[in-house]
Amino acid sequence: MNEKPKQVSAGLTKSLTTGGQSSRGKAARKSPARSIGRTKAKAEKNAPEKKPAKPKVKAKAKPKSKAANAKKPPEKVRIIPLGGLHEIGKNMTAIEYENEIIIIDCGLSFPDDDMFGIDKVIPDFSYLKNSGKKILGLLITHGHEDHIGAVPYLIKELNIPVYGNRFPLGLIENKLKEHGLTAKLNVVNAGETFRIGSNFKVEAIRITHSIVDSLCFSIDTPAGRVFHTGDFKIDYTPVDGDPIDLARLARVGDEGVLLMMAESTNVFRQGYTPSERVVGETLDGIFRDAKSRIIIATFSSNVHRIKKIIDLAQQNGRKVAVSGRSMVTVVDLAQELGYIDVPKNTIIDINQARNYSDKELVIITTGSQGEPMSALARMAANEHKAVKIKPGDRVILSSSPVPGNEITVANVVNKLIEKGAEVIYSDIAEIHVSGHASREELKLMHALIRPKYFMPVHGEYRHLQAHAELAQELGKSKDNVFILNNGDALTITGKTAVKENHVCDADGIMVDGLGVGDVGNIVLRDRRLLSESGLIILVAAIDKDARSIASGPDIISRGFVYVRENEDLIDAARHHAEDIINSCLDKNIKDWNSMKTAVREGLKKFIYNRTKRSPVILPIFLEV
Repeated sequence: MNEKPKQVSAGLTKSLTTGGQSSRGKAARKSPARSIGRTKAKAEKNAPEKKPAKPKVKAKAKPKSKAANAKKPPEKVRIIPLGGLHEIGKNMTAIEYENEIIIIDCGLSFPDDDMFGIDKVIPDFSYLKNSGKKILGLLITHGHEDHIGAVPYLIKELNIPVYGNRFPLGLIENKLKEHGLTAKLNVVNAGETFRIGSNFKVEAIRITHSIVDSLCFSIDTPAGRVFHTGDFKIDYTPVDGDPIDLARLARVGDEGVLLMMAESTNVFRQGYTPSERVVGETLDGIFRDAKSRIIIATFSSNVHRIKKIIDLAQQNGRKVAVSGRSMVTVVDLAQELGYIDVPKNTIIDINQARNYSDKELVIITTGSQGEPMSALARMAANEHKAVKIKPGDRVILSSSPVPGNEITVANVVNKLIEKGAEVIYSDIAEIHVSGHASREELKLMHALIRPKYFMPVHGEYRHLQAHAELAQELGKSKDNVFILNNGDALTITGKTAVKENHVCDADGIMVDGLGVGDVGNIVLRDRRLLSESGLIILVAAIDKDARSIASGPDIISRGFVYVRENEDLIDAARHHAEDIINSCLDKNIKDWNSMKTAVREGLKKFIYNRTKRSPVILPIFLEV
């Protein structure tokens, strides 16, 4: 059996120790039979005279101590989700046994439309920071941002070992370098077993997903086995030739599973998720028919699809240019680790693309979700330095819009079509397949693992509820299915499972530039108000001793109304504010805060009555 993996260097070379095999003891030898007939008389003759035996006195039994009589409490393991429930993204789960904790995944989510200026949202680590030395390690299922994006922020707080396959650890290593951090990165391949602490024995099992080196984890604890699927789909014909290890999953189910946590993203999709090979066949036809330049936008993490695009480009005599920072990073890492074998001189610098004719060129780019600063969005807006969209370009969006991104994707598509490009997206051709299990695949996972308790994860509430109902349709008792919120806990023994509500804070922490957690609901509220109704700044110089206005008040408008076209309104507001300030001075109110409140409230009512708008009002007083 393979034991704990050793720390690896920046090259991510795998190194594991192997445990010794147990040895068998020698079989006991039998004594030879003896003949006793001839010696019986002699033995009786020489035997000494027997003395009457003394009566045996039974020893008094020692009373058992109270500790011996007391029953040992049942072993229990505690599951605490810190992200990934009632939301898409920010996946993170803590598993706690006595004084030891391990974590599965540490992802981020992208901001909602009303989170103005926020770059990303990460889990709240306060429960983990308060646990201190209990945290023994972080397990990574795969390398998508919603599972690894927050790792640098966790490592800043708790520099714990990280366990995962080569590709996700390579992505994490790059992220840590950007933040000026280092961590113990331990490579674990599918099929290997290792220990973390004294209570967790972890087995990594191969799973198929839309990114290479995806794993699920079977975790043995003294209380029982916990199984986490990670993100998965059941692809019988994966591009890399490594299908999901169904045989091992079935044996895990036979050995007994106390709790299963399974992803729920595609629980509403009937049937099965198509194989990645379907996309390859569609792209093959598109390449063969194309006489113009081909621009393909896809997820940078989808190495299988990027490899297929490069192979098709080479087969059709085209050079490949890569655009977008994350895409360049992933392609370089995939080549370094051997996941993409690129023939020499196939990939060219994006700035050299203009040196080749359209029929000789393929551009792989980021921006399949319409992100405003992505390479494809900049091309559509004519802001990309090296690539200008022109009539005849064949642009392929090899992805489906993530919920919430439909409008931004549509805007990019419209801009591309306006420039004369031929745009192919998922509504037109099968150029994208999901990486998540559909309903029948989820049923198969339940049939293989057969857990005593089930907890759906990775989805909004509607996904979790539908997955819970699916488990009950398959025969699972309603009492053994648990839907939790982030920050709740599920404590499990061999016979019981108890849900605890809100054992810790697990609201998302917002990251704005270099600031982590310094933007809260109050700041977001102000940003929302500014975006909706604009800002009015009122400036006045006041002589407190003379109880008079020395200068002003002047009004500056930003995002409220255009001043030159609304001079009457601005003048009326200024005079109204002047009356309020004079009233405060007449009442001998000299406290700045009281005066600002009076101006703010009075001006707010005045402006609302005139415009039915509620801009943010910021009074500024200067003392003379």
